[in-house]
Amino acid sequence: MRLEVFCEDRLGLTRELLDILASKNIDLRGIEIDISGIIYLNCPDIDFDTFSELMAEIRRISGVNDVRKIQFMPMERHNTELISLLNSLPEPVLGIDLKGNVDMANHAALSLFNSEQDAVIGHHISSLVPSFNFTKWSEGKISRLRENIVLGGLDYVLEVMPVYITDESNESILASTVMMIRSIQEKHLFDDTLPLHNNLGFEHFVGISNRHKALISQAKKLSMLDQPLLVQGETGTGKEMLARACHNRSNRAGKPFLVLSCASMPDDVAETELFGHAPGSFNHEQGHKGIFEQANGGTVFLDEIGEMSPHLQIKLLRLLQDGTFRRVGEEDEIHVDVRVIASTRHHLADLAESGTFREDLFYRLNVLTLAIPPLRERSNDIAPLLDLFVSKYVKQLGINKPELSDELIDQLISYQWPGNMRQLENMVLRALTELESNVLTPDLFHLPQLESTSNNLPTINLDGSLDEIMKEYESQVLERLYQSFPSSRKLAKRLNVSHTSVANKLREYGIRKN
Repeated sequence: MRLEVFCEDRLGLTRELLDILASKNIDLRGIEIDISGIIYLNCPDIDFDTFSELMAEIRRISGVNDVRKIQFMPMERHNTELISLLNSLPEPVLGIDLKGNVDMANHAALSLFNSEQDAVIGHHISSLVPSFNFTKWSEGKISRLRENIVLGGLDYVLEVMPVYITDESNESILASTVMMIRSIQEKHLFDDTLPLHNNLGFEHFVGISNRHKALISQAKKLSMLDQPLLVQGETGTGKEMLARACHNRSNRAGKPFLVLSCASMPDDVAETELFGHAPGSFNHEQGHKGIFEQANGGTVFLDEIGEMSPHLQIKLLRLLQDGTFRRVGEEDEIHVDVRVIASTRHHLADLAESGTFREDLFYRLNVLTLAIPPLRERSNDIAPLLDLFVSKYVKQLGINKPELSDELIDQLISYQWPGNMRQLENMVLRALTELESNVLTPDLFHLPQLESTSNNLPTINLDGSLDEIMKEYESQVLERLYQSFPSSRKLAKRLNVSHTSVANKLREYGIRKN
Protein backbone atom coordinates (compact mmCIF):
# COMPACT_ATOMS: atom_id res chain seq x y z
CA MET A 1 0.00 0.00 0.00
CA ARG A 2 1.37 3.39 -1.06
CA LEU A 3 -0.15 6.66 0.14
CA GLU A 4 0.28 10.20 -1.19
CA VAL A 5 -0.39 12.87 1.48
CA PHE A 6 -0.84 16.50 0.35
CA CYS A 7 -0.02 18.81 3.23
CA GLU A 8 1.30 22.14 4.42
CA ASP A 9 4.86 22.69 5.62
CA ARG A 10 4.23 22.38 9.35
CA LEU A 11 6.68 21.26 12.02
CA GLY A 12 5.65 17.95 13.61
CA LEU A 13 3.19 16.92 10.89
CA THR A 14 5.30 13.99 9.76
CA ARG A 15 5.61 12.79 13.36
CA GLU A 16 1.80 12.78 13.73
CA LEU A 17 1.50 10.68 10.60
CA LEU A 18 3.96 8.11 11.98
CA ASP A 19 2.12 8.06 15.33
CA ILE A 20 -1.13 7.11 13.57
CA LEU A 21 0.59 4.24 11.76
CA ALA A 22 2.18 3.03 15.01
CA SER A 23 -1.18 3.14 16.83
CA LYS A 24 -2.64 0.76 14.27
CA ASN A 25 0.47 -1.51 14.22
CA ILE A 26 1.14 -0.68 10.58
CA ASP A 27 4.77 -1.15 9.58
CA LEU A 28 6.44 1.67 7.65
CA ARG A 29 8.55 0.33 4.79
CA GLY A 30 9.54 3.63 3.28
CA ILE A 31 8.89 7.35 3.37
CA GLU A 32 9.66 10.11 0.85
CA ILE A 33 9.12 13.83 1.34
CA ASP A 34 8.74 16.21 -1.60
CA ILE A 35 9.58 19.86 -0.93
CA SER A 36 6.44 20.84 -2.89
CA GLY A 37 4.31 19.61 0.03
CA ILE A 38 3.78 15.89 -0.55
CA ILE A 39 4.63 13.00 1.80
CA TYR A 40 4.76 9.48 0.35
CA LEU A 41 4.28 6.46 2.62
CA ASN A 42 5.01 2.81 1.78
CA CYS A 43 3.22 0.31 4.06
CA PRO A 44 1.97 -3.30 3.89
CA ASP A 45 -1.54 -3.89 2.56
CA ILE A 46 -4.34 -3.78 5.21
CA ASP A 47 -8.02 -4.74 5.26
CA PHE A 48 -10.67 -2.33 3.97
CA ASP A 49 -12.08 -1.28 7.36
CA THR A 50 -8.64 -0.47 8.79
CA PHE A 51 -7.78 1.37 5.58
CA SER A 52 -10.93 3.51 5.81
CA GLU A 53 -10.19 4.43 9.43
CA LEU A 54 -6.60 5.26 8.58
CA MET A 55 -7.57 7.58 5.73
CA ALA A 56 -10.09 9.40 7.94
CA GLU A 57 -7.55 9.93 10.77
CA ILE A 58 -4.90 11.24 8.39
CA ARG A 59 -7.36 13.77 6.90
CA ARG A 60 -8.12 15.07 10.43
CA ILE A 61 -4.45 16.01 10.99
CA SER A 62 -4.04 19.79 10.98
CA GLY A 63 -2.34 20.87 7.77
CA VAL A 64 -3.30 17.78 5.71
CA ASN A 65 -5.22 18.83 2.60
CA ASP A 66 -5.84 15.38 1.08
CA VAL A 67 -4.63 11.77 1.04
CA ARG A 68 -5.01 9.15 -1.64
CA LYS A 69 -3.75 5.68 -2.54
CA ILE A 70 -1.16 5.41 -5.34
CA GLN A 71 0.39 2.45 -7.17
CA PHE A 72 4.07 3.20 -6.65
CA MET A 73 6.48 5.49 -4.85
CA PRO A 74 8.31 8.16 -6.89
CA MET A 75 11.70 6.52 -6.22
CA GLU A 76 10.30 3.14 -7.30
CA ARG A 77 9.39 4.68 -10.65
CA HIS A 78 12.74 6.44 -10.97
CA ASN A 79 14.69 3.28 -10.08
CA THR A 80 12.66 1.15 -12.49
CA GLU A 81 13.25 3.64 -15.29
CA LEU A 82 16.98 3.71 -14.51
CA ILE A 83 17.27 -0.08 -14.38
CA SER A 84 15.31 -0.44 -17.65
CA LEU A 85 17.63 2.08 -19.28
CA LEU A 86 20.77 0.33 -17.99
CA ASN A 87 19.54 -3.08 -19.06
CA SER A 88 18.89 -1.78 -22.56
CA LEU A 89 22.48 -0.61 -22.93
CA PRO A 90 24.76 -2.90 -24.96
CA GLU A 91 27.75 -2.01 -22.77
CA PRO A 92 28.26 -3.72 -19.38
CA VAL A 93 27.64 -1.29 -16.49
CA LEU A 94 28.40 -1.95 -12.81
CA GLY A 95 27.61 0.06 -9.68
CA ILE A 96 30.20 -0.15 -6.91
CA ASP A 97 29.73 0.95 -3.29
CA LEU A 98 32.34 2.70 -1.15
CA LYS A 99 33.78 -0.64 0.00
CA GLY A 100 34.39 -1.81 -3.55
CA ASN A 101 31.48 -4.26 -3.62
CA VAL A 102 29.21 -4.52 -6.65
CA ASP A 103 25.65 -3.39 -5.85
CA MET A 104 24.28 -3.11 -9.40
CA ALA A 105 24.93 -4.95 -12.66
CA ASN A 106 22.98 -4.61 -15.89
CA HIS A 107 22.16 -7.49 -18.23
CA ALA A 108 25.20 -6.84 -20.44
CA ALA A 109 27.50 -7.06 -17.40
CA LEU A 110 25.97 -10.36 -16.27
CA SER A 111 26.38 -11.68 -19.81
CA LEU A 112 30.01 -10.52 -19.96
CA PHE A 113 30.90 -12.38 -16.77
CA ASN A 114 28.56 -15.29 -17.63
CA SER A 115 27.04 -15.09 -14.14
CA GLU A 116 23.73 -14.68 -12.37
CA GLN A 117 23.04 -11.67 -10.15
CA ASP A 118 23.74 -13.64 -6.95
CA ALA A 119 27.26 -14.40 -8.16
CA VAL A 120 27.98 -10.71 -8.87
CA ILE A 121 26.01 -8.51 -6.46
CA GLY A 122 27.79 -8.16 -3.12
CA HIS A 123 31.12 -9.44 -4.45
CA HIS A 124 34.22 -7.25 -4.59
CA ILE A 125 34.98 -5.74 -7.98
CA SER A 126 38.49 -7.27 -7.89
CA SER A 127 36.94 -10.74 -8.26
CA LEU A 128 35.45 -9.66 -11.60
CA VAL A 129 38.09 -7.22 -12.86
CA PRO A 130 41.39 -8.29 -11.23
CA SER A 131 43.44 -5.67 -13.06
CA PHE A 132 41.49 -2.78 -11.45
CA ASN A 133 42.74 -1.93 -7.95
CA PHE A 134 39.70 -0.22 -6.39
CA THR A 135 41.41 0.37 -3.04
CA LYS A 136 44.38 2.14 -4.63
CA TRP A 137 42.07 4.22 -6.82
CA SER A 138 39.77 5.24 -3.96
CA GLU A 139 42.66 6.12 -1.64
CA GLY A 140 44.34 8.32 -4.23
CA LYS A 141 43.11 11.38 -6.07
CA ILE A 142 39.68 10.13 -7.08
CA SER A 143 38.92 11.10 -10.64
CA ARG A 144 37.47 9.65 -13.80
CA LEU A 145 39.62 6.76 -15.03
CA ARG A 146 39.93 5.25 -18.51
CA GLU A 147 42.27 2.37 -19.27
CA ASN A 148 42.62 -0.73 -21.44
CA ILE A 149 42.04 -4.09 -19.76
CA VAL A 150 41.86 -7.74 -20.79
CA LEU A 151 39.02 -10.03 -19.70
CA GLY A 152 38.99 -13.66 -20.81
CA GLY A 153 41.66 -12.93 -23.38
CA LEU A 154 39.68 -10.14 -25.07
CA ASP A 155 40.42 -6.40 -25.09
CA TYR A 156 38.15 -3.89 -23.40
CA VAL A 157 38.19 -0.23 -22.43
CA LEU A 158 37.37 0.32 -18.75
CA GLU A 159 35.77 3.61 -17.65
CA VAL A 160 35.42 4.35 -13.94
CA MET A 161 33.31 7.35 -12.93
CA PRO A 162 32.94 8.57 -9.32
CA VAL A 163 29.40 9.58 -8.27
CA TYR A 164 29.10 12.55 -5.90
CA ILE A 165 26.15 13.84 -3.85
CA THR A 166 25.99 17.48 -2.76
CA ASP A 167 24.97 17.99 0.89
CA GLU A 168 23.21 21.01 2.46
CA SER A 169 26.50 22.87 2.88
CA ASN A 170 27.08 22.47 -0.90
CA GLU A 171 29.98 20.05 -0.37
CA SER A 172 30.43 17.07 -2.70
CA ILE A 173 30.50 13.68 -1.00
CA LEU A 174 31.57 10.48 -2.81
CA ALA A 175 28.55 8.17 -2.80
CA SER A 176 29.44 5.37 -5.20
CA THR A 177 31.23 4.48 -8.43
CA VAL A 178 29.92 3.56 -11.85
CA MET A 179 32.03 1.30 -14.06
CA MET A 180 31.44 0.86 -17.80
CA ILE A 181 33.25 -1.76 -19.89
CA ARG A 182 33.39 -1.28 -23.65
CA SER A 183 34.66 -3.90 -26.07
CA ILE A 184 37.47 -2.85 -28.39
CA GLN A 185 36.50 -5.74 -30.67
CA GLU A 186 33.34 -3.96 -31.83
CA LYS A 187 35.41 -1.15 -33.29
CA HIS A 188 37.27 -3.58 -35.56
CA LEU A 189 34.56 -5.52 -37.36
CA PHE A 190 36.09 -8.56 -39.05
CA ASP A 191 39.59 -7.33 -38.27
CA ASP A 192 41.57 -10.55 -38.30
CA THR A 193 44.77 -8.78 -37.25
CA LEU A 194 43.31 -7.66 -33.94
CA PRO A 195 44.89 -10.41 -31.78
CA LEU A 196 48.29 -9.27 -33.04
CA HIS A 197 48.04 -5.62 -32.00
CA ASN A 198 51.04 -3.89 -30.50
CA ASN A 199 49.88 -4.15 -26.89
CA LEU A 200 49.58 -7.92 -26.91
CA GLY A 201 50.66 -9.41 -23.61
CA PHE A 202 50.61 -12.79 -21.95
CA GLU A 203 47.20 -12.04 -20.46
CA HIS A 204 45.74 -12.63 -23.94
CA PHE A 205 46.80 -16.28 -23.92
CA VAL A 206 43.99 -18.56 -22.81
CA GLY A 207 44.55 -22.09 -21.53
CA ILE A 208 44.21 -24.27 -18.45
CA SER A 209 46.38 -27.25 -19.36
CA ASN A 210 49.64 -27.86 -17.56
CA ARG A 211 51.58 -27.68 -20.84
CA HIS A 212 50.11 -24.27 -21.62
CA LYS A 213 50.85 -22.94 -18.14
CA ALA A 214 54.42 -24.25 -18.30
CA LEU A 215 54.93 -22.61 -21.70
CA ILE A 216 53.70 -19.19 -20.55
CA SER A 217 55.73 -19.41 -17.32
CA GLN A 218 58.91 -20.18 -19.25
CA ALA A 219 58.16 -17.51 -21.86
CA LYS A 220 57.83 -14.85 -19.16
CA LYS A 221 61.27 -15.78 -17.84
CA LEU A 222 62.97 -15.78 -21.24
CA SER A 223 61.28 -12.55 -22.37
CA MET A 224 63.47 -10.49 -20.03
CA LEU A 225 66.73 -11.69 -21.62
CA ASP A 226 68.54 -10.20 -24.63
CA GLN A 227 69.90 -13.42 -26.14
CA PRO A 228 68.31 -14.82 -29.35
CA LEU A 229 65.11 -16.78 -28.77
CA LEU A 230 63.90 -19.68 -30.91
CA VAL A 231 60.15 -20.39 -30.94
CA GLN A 232 59.21 -23.79 -32.33
CA GLY A 233 55.71 -24.93 -33.17
CA GLU A 234 53.42 -26.15 -35.90
CA THR A 235 51.54 -23.79 -38.17
CA GLY A 236 48.69 -22.01 -36.41
CA THR A 237 50.03 -22.40 -32.88
CA GLY A 238 50.59 -18.67 -32.38
CA LYS A 239 54.36 -18.31 -32.70
CA GLU A 240 54.23 -14.63 -33.69
CA MET A 241 51.75 -13.87 -30.90
CA LEU A 242 54.10 -15.43 -28.37
CA ALA A 243 57.09 -13.54 -29.79
CA ARG A 244 55.21 -10.24 -29.60
CA ALA A 245 54.16 -10.95 -26.00
CA CYS A 246 57.81 -11.64 -25.10
CA HIS A 247 58.81 -8.31 -26.66
CA ASN A 248 56.09 -6.38 -24.82
CA ARG A 249 57.16 -7.87 -21.49
CA SER A 250 60.84 -7.05 -22.04
CA ASN A 251 62.79 -3.87 -21.45
CA ARG A 252 62.53 -3.27 -25.21
CA ALA A 253 58.74 -2.87 -25.12
CA GLY A 254 58.91 0.83 -25.99
CA LYS A 255 60.96 0.14 -29.11
CA PRO A 256 59.86 -1.35 -32.47
CA PHE A 257 58.83 -4.95 -33.02
CA LEU A 258 59.34 -5.73 -36.72
CA VAL A 259 58.52 -8.94 -38.58
CA LEU A 260 59.97 -10.58 -41.68
CA SER A 261 58.78 -13.88 -43.14
CA CYS A 262 61.82 -15.73 -44.44
CA ALA A 263 59.68 -17.89 -46.71
CA SER A 264 57.59 -15.23 -48.44
CA MET A 265 60.08 -13.33 -50.65
CA PRO A 266 63.08 -13.88 -52.93
CA ASP A 267 66.56 -13.95 -51.44
CA ASP A 268 67.70 -10.55 -52.77
CA VAL A 269 64.49 -8.84 -51.62
CA ALA A 270 64.76 -10.41 -48.17
CA GLU A 271 68.38 -9.26 -47.87
CA THR A 272 67.42 -5.68 -48.70
CA GLU A 273 64.50 -5.77 -46.29
CA LEU A 274 66.70 -7.07 -43.47
CA PHE A 275 69.91 -5.11 -43.99
CA GLY A 276 68.97 -2.20 -46.27
CA HIS A 277 70.99 -0.92 -49.21
CA ALA A 278 73.47 1.87 -49.93
CA PRO A 279 72.62 5.11 -51.80
CA GLY A 280 72.58 4.55 -55.55
CA SER A 281 71.66 0.89 -55.32
CA PHE A 282 68.59 -0.38 -57.17
CA ASN A 283 68.21 3.02 -58.90
CA HIS A 284 67.48 4.73 -55.58
CA GLU A 285 69.39 7.95 -54.92
CA GLN A 286 68.94 7.65 -51.19
CA GLY A 287 69.89 4.66 -49.11
CA HIS A 288 67.35 2.42 -47.43
CA LYS A 289 67.33 1.36 -43.81
CA GLY A 290 66.65 -2.31 -43.33
CA ILE A 291 64.55 -3.87 -40.61
CA PHE A 292 67.52 -4.32 -38.29
CA GLU A 293 68.32 -0.59 -38.42
CA GLN A 294 64.67 0.41 -38.04
CA ALA A 295 64.29 -1.87 -35.02
CA ASN A 296 67.43 -0.60 -33.24
CA GLY A 297 66.81 -1.02 -29.52
CA GLY A 298 63.85 -3.29 -30.17
CA THR A 299 63.12 -6.77 -31.52
CA VAL A 300 63.16 -8.41 -34.96
CA PHE A 301 60.99 -11.48 -35.44
CA LEU A 302 62.17 -13.82 -38.22
CA ASP A 303 59.28 -16.08 -39.11
CA GLU A 304 60.12 -19.54 -40.50
CA ILE A 305 63.86 -19.09 -40.23
CA GLY A 306 64.32 -22.65 -41.49
CA GLU A 307 63.45 -21.30 -44.96
CA MET A 308 66.25 -18.68 -44.89
CA SER A 309 68.83 -18.95 -47.66
CA PRO A 310 72.45 -19.93 -46.85
CA HIS A 311 73.67 -16.46 -47.90
CA LEU A 312 71.37 -14.70 -45.44
CA GLN A 313 72.24 -17.25 -42.75
CA ILE A 314 75.89 -16.11 -42.93
CA LYS A 315 74.97 -12.43 -42.55
CA LEU A 316 72.56 -13.22 -39.70
CA LEU A 317 75.25 -15.25 -37.91
CA ARG A 318 77.59 -12.25 -38.06
CA LEU A 319 74.93 -9.96 -36.64
CA LEU A 320 74.17 -12.36 -33.79
CA GLN A 321 77.87 -12.58 -32.94
CA ASP A 322 78.75 -8.89 -32.64
CA GLY A 323 75.69 -6.87 -33.68
CA THR A 324 77.25 -5.61 -36.93
CA PHE A 325 76.31 -5.92 -40.60
CA ARG A 326 76.73 -4.15 -43.94
CA ARG A 327 74.02 -2.73 -46.11
CA VAL A 328 73.77 -4.15 -49.60
CA GLY A 329 76.32 -2.33 -51.78
CA GLU A 330 78.05 -0.61 -48.86
CA GLU A 331 81.44 -1.24 -47.24
CA ASP A 332 80.90 0.53 -43.90
CA GLU A 333 79.71 -1.61 -41.02
CA ILE A 334 76.67 -0.66 -38.96
CA HIS A 335 76.18 -1.66 -35.33
CA VAL A 336 72.71 -2.16 -33.89
CA ASP A 337 71.25 -3.31 -30.59
CA VAL A 338 68.51 -5.73 -31.62
CA ARG A 339 67.14 -8.88 -30.08
CA VAL A 340 66.35 -11.61 -32.61
CA ILE A 341 63.38 -13.91 -32.05
CA ALA A 342 63.09 -16.62 -34.69
CA SER A 343 60.35 -19.16 -35.31
CA THR A 344 60.22 -22.44 -37.17
CA ARG A 345 57.78 -25.25 -37.81
CA HIS A 346 60.69 -27.52 -38.76
CA HIS A 347 63.15 -29.42 -36.60
CA LEU A 348 66.20 -27.23 -37.08
CA ALA A 349 68.42 -30.00 -35.75
CA ASP A 350 67.38 -32.22 -38.68
CA LEU A 351 67.92 -29.37 -41.13
CA ALA A 352 71.38 -28.72 -39.67
CA GLU A 353 72.19 -32.42 -39.85
CA SER A 354 71.12 -32.58 -43.49
CA GLY A 355 73.18 -29.48 -44.35
CA THR A 356 70.27 -27.23 -45.39
CA PHE A 357 70.71 -25.03 -42.32
CA ARG A 358 74.06 -23.80 -40.99
CA GLU A 359 75.10 -25.80 -37.97
CA ASP A 360 76.88 -22.85 -36.32
CA LEU A 361 73.77 -20.67 -36.71
CA PHE A 362 71.64 -23.45 -35.28
CA TYR A 363 73.79 -23.62 -32.14
CA ARG A 364 73.68 -19.81 -31.88
CA LEU A 365 69.88 -19.84 -32.00
CA ASN A 366 69.28 -23.02 -30.01
CA VAL A 367 70.20 -21.53 -26.60
CA LEU A 368 66.87 -20.11 -25.46
CA THR A 369 63.96 -22.05 -26.93
CA LEU A 370 60.20 -22.20 -26.51
CA ALA A 371 58.31 -25.17 -27.94
CA ILE A 372 54.59 -24.48 -28.40
CA PRO A 373 52.69 -27.78 -28.06
CA PRO A 374 50.12 -28.48 -30.79
CA LEU A 375 46.46 -28.18 -29.87
CA ARG A 376 45.89 -31.94 -30.04
CA GLU A 377 48.41 -32.41 -27.20
CA ARG A 378 46.59 -30.00 -24.85
CA SER A 379 42.94 -30.93 -25.31
CA ASN A 380 42.01 -29.28 -21.98
CA ASP A 381 42.56 -25.90 -23.67
CA ILE A 382 39.98 -26.47 -26.42
CA ALA A 383 36.98 -25.53 -24.24
CA PRO A 384 38.38 -22.16 -23.00
CA LEU A 385 39.67 -21.35 -26.50
CA LEU A 386 36.26 -22.15 -27.96
CA ASP A 387 34.62 -19.81 -25.44
CA LEU A 388 37.17 -17.09 -26.26
CA PHE A 389 36.61 -17.27 -30.02
CA VAL A 390 32.81 -17.49 -29.66
CA SER A 391 32.81 -14.41 -27.37
CA LYS A 392 34.98 -12.54 -29.85
CA TYR A 393 32.91 -13.22 -32.94
CA VAL A 394 29.38 -12.96 -31.51
CA LYS A 395 30.25 -9.33 -30.72
CA GLN A 396 31.53 -8.74 -34.23
CA LEU A 397 28.51 -10.44 -35.80
CA GLY A 398 26.06 -8.74 -33.42
CA ILE A 399 24.36 -11.96 -32.32
CA ASN A 400 23.58 -13.52 -28.95
CA LYS A 401 26.08 -15.96 -27.53
CA PRO A 402 24.81 -19.47 -28.31
CA GLU A 403 24.75 -22.48 -26.04
CA LEU A 404 27.07 -25.41 -26.73
CA SER A 405 25.62 -28.82 -27.49
CA ASP A 406 26.62 -31.66 -25.19
CA GLU A 407 28.63 -33.52 -27.83
CA LEU A 408 30.43 -30.49 -29.31
CA ILE A 409 33.41 -30.36 -26.94
CA ASP A 410 33.88 -34.15 -27.14
CA GLN A 411 34.06 -34.08 -30.94
CA LEU A 412 36.38 -31.06 -30.98
CA ILE A 413 38.71 -32.81 -28.55
CA SER A 414 38.78 -35.98 -30.63
CA TYR A 415 39.79 -34.04 -33.76
CA GLN A 416 43.54 -33.77 -34.50
CA TRP A 417 43.63 -30.03 -35.43
CA PRO A 418 46.44 -29.97 -38.01
CA GLY A 419 45.93 -26.18 -38.28
CA ASN A 420 45.90 -25.76 -34.48
CA MET A 421 44.41 -22.62 -32.91
CA ARG A 422 44.15 -20.72 -36.18
CA GLN A 423 42.06 -23.53 -37.64
CA LEU A 424 39.82 -23.62 -34.55
CA GLU A 425 39.28 -19.85 -34.67
CA ASN A 426 38.40 -19.92 -38.37
CA MET A 427 36.00 -22.82 -37.82
CA VAL A 428 34.28 -20.94 -34.98
CA LEU A 429 33.71 -17.90 -37.21
CA ARG A 430 32.31 -20.02 -40.03
CA ALA A 431 30.08 -21.96 -37.62
CA LEU A 432 28.63 -18.72 -36.19
CA THR A 433 27.86 -17.37 -39.67
CA GLU A 434 25.89 -20.56 -40.41
CA LEU A 435 24.13 -20.63 -37.03
CA GLU A 436 20.34 -20.66 -37.32
CA SER A 437 19.40 -21.49 -33.72
CA ASN A 438 20.78 -20.70 -30.27
CA VAL A 439 22.81 -23.93 -30.03
CA LEU A 440 26.27 -24.49 -31.50
CA THR A 441 26.45 -28.06 -32.81
CA PRO A 442 29.30 -30.18 -34.26
CA ASP A 443 27.82 -30.27 -37.77
CA LEU A 444 28.43 -26.50 -38.09
CA PHE A 445 32.18 -27.09 -37.79
CA HIS A 446 32.33 -29.46 -40.79
CA LEU A 447 35.06 -31.54 -39.17
CA PRO A 448 36.75 -33.88 -41.66
CA GLN A 449 35.43 -37.39 -41.16
CA LEU A 450 38.65 -39.29 -40.68
CA GLU A 451 38.62 -43.03 -40.93
CA SER A 452 37.39 -44.46 -37.66
CA THR A 453 40.05 -46.19 -35.65
CA SER A 454 37.88 -47.49 -32.86
CA ASN A 455 36.41 -50.52 -34.61
CA ASN A 456 39.44 -51.66 -36.58
CA LEU A 457 42.43 -51.30 -34.31
CA PRO A 458 45.75 -52.80 -35.39
CA THR A 459 46.02 -56.44 -34.36
CA ILE A 460 49.10 -57.64 -32.55
CA ASN A 461 50.83 -60.75 -33.86
CA LEU A 462 52.72 -62.25 -30.92
CA ASP A 463 54.81 -64.63 -33.04
CA GLY A 464 58.54 -63.94 -33.28
CA SER A 465 60.97 -61.87 -31.21
CA LEU A 466 60.09 -58.65 -29.37
CA ASP A 467 61.79 -56.61 -32.09
CA GLU A 468 59.75 -58.35 -34.82
CA ILE A 469 56.48 -57.87 -32.86
CA MET A 470 57.16 -54.14 -32.32
CA LYS A 471 58.09 -53.59 -35.98
CA GLU A 472 54.90 -55.23 -37.21
CA TYR A 473 52.76 -53.17 -34.84
CA GLU A 474 54.65 -50.00 -35.82
CA SER A 475 54.03 -50.65 -39.49
CA GLN A 476 50.28 -51.06 -38.87
CA VAL A 477 50.12 -47.78 -36.92
CA LEU A 478 51.97 -45.92 -39.66
CA GLU A 479 49.80 -47.52 -42.35
CA ARG A 480 46.59 -46.35 -40.62
CA LEU A 481 47.76 -42.82 -39.83
CA TYR A 482 49.30 -42.28 -43.26
CA GLN A 483 45.84 -42.41 -44.84
CA SER A 484 44.69 -39.47 -42.66
CA PHE A 485 47.99 -37.56 -42.89
CA PRO A 486 48.98 -38.35 -46.50
CA SER A 487 52.50 -36.98 -46.62
CA SER A 488 55.64 -37.79 -44.69
CA ARG A 489 55.85 -34.21 -43.41
CA LYS A 490 52.25 -34.16 -42.11
CA LEU A 491 52.72 -37.56 -40.52
CA ALA A 492 55.97 -36.43 -38.89
CA LYS A 493 54.15 -33.47 -37.34
CA ARG A 494 51.33 -35.73 -36.15
CA LEU A 495 53.77 -38.08 -34.42
CA ASN A 496 56.11 -35.30 -33.27
CA VAL A 497 59.17 -36.91 -34.83
CA SER A 498 61.57 -35.83 -37.56
CA HIS A 499 60.57 -35.93 -41.21
CA THR A 500 63.65 -38.00 -42.03
CA SER A 501 62.71 -40.65 -39.46
CA VAL A 502 59.16 -41.01 -40.80
CA ALA A 503 60.31 -41.08 -44.44
CA ASN A 504 62.77 -43.87 -43.64
CA LYS A 505 60.10 -45.85 -41.80
CA LEU A 506 57.63 -45.52 -44.67
CA ARG A 507 60.27 -46.77 -47.12
CA GLU A 508 61.30 -49.60 -44.80
CA TYR A 509 57.73 -50.88 -44.47
CA GLY A 510 56.77 -50.14 -48.09
CA ILE A 511 53.82 -47.96 -47.04
CA ARG A 512 52.08 -46.04 -49.81
CA LYS A 513 48.92 -43.95 -50.09
CA ASN A 514 45.72 -45.86 -50.77
